[in-house]
Amino acid sequence: MRITYFVLPTLFLISCAQTPARQTASEPVMPKRIIDAHVHLDDEDLASSPTPYKDFVDSGVVGVVAHSSYHKGLPLERPKNLPFGLAYCAALTDKVKLNELEKAIKEGRFQCLKVYLGYIQKYAYDSFYRPFYKIAEKYKIPVVFHTGDTYSKTAKIKYADPMTIDEVAVDFPKVKFLIAHLGNPWFASAAEVVYKNDNVYCDTSGLLLGDLSQSKPESIEEMIVKPVKWFYLYVENPKKILFGTDWSLTKEQPYLEAIKKAIPPKDWEAVFYTNAKELFNIQEKK
Repeated sequence: MRITYFVLPTLFLISCAQTPARQTASEPVMPKRIIDAHVHLDDEDLASSPTPYKDFVDSGVVGVVAHSSYHKGLPLERPKNLPFGLAYCAALTDKVKLNELEKAIKEGRFQCLKVYLGYIQKYAYDSFYRPFYKIAEKYKIPVVFHTGDTYSKTAKIKYADPMTIDEVAVDFPKVKFLIAHLGNPWFASAAEVVYKNDNVYCDTSGLLLGDLSQSKPESIEEMIVKPVKWFYLYVENPKKILFGTDWSLTKEQPYLEAIKKAIPPKDWEAVFYTNAKELFNIQEKK
């Protein structure tokens, strides 16, 4: 339960009467290491680019959480020759068999699971997914949910309501779950689920797509900065929020700059690096 503290007027007047010493505020500095907790590396256009990951390198990204496509079964191989650390999420579809997935996890091919709510027309608590949650519990790996708006017109968004994840979080308290996209546009529902459940986290990805350096400042402010700032204040725990972009659907650096405006500098290290490092156990390149 939330507690609101009220400051007595007399204390306020006393504090105003005091003249504090002048302080020199130093400019906030971004962490030298950044982890993008939500990217897609199976974009066919990447193969034709001579420098497909320059966007990451230029932005100081040392690790990513990449999601395999829901159109396919389990990928035969992990992405190779990456200039950064990788946690790879296996998309849970009807093509995925439990024994094959468990074998792939043991082999180190996957470090997390991805549930494409809405794209796949099952609720988060559907009986189909429950054996996969048990595997996640067994191997101590996180489960990421797509939530909210979808990129496909054939998806059904009723299945992507973040409120349904509360039921899963309660039933599987030892599994760590992550709500992608802050539940956009159901920010309030997603924030409450994250706030209430110790084992639920969220990422900031996909709130606007494209190159944000070409977007109107008011669009960035209303669609990214304000929702993330409100979410941060509601959840009251910076360790629950992970920086993510939805790259390559958006550019890395402009998205990073937008999230910086929403998160207080004192929590940049946690949101842009530490939280993802710990949740996904990402091993950086040496």
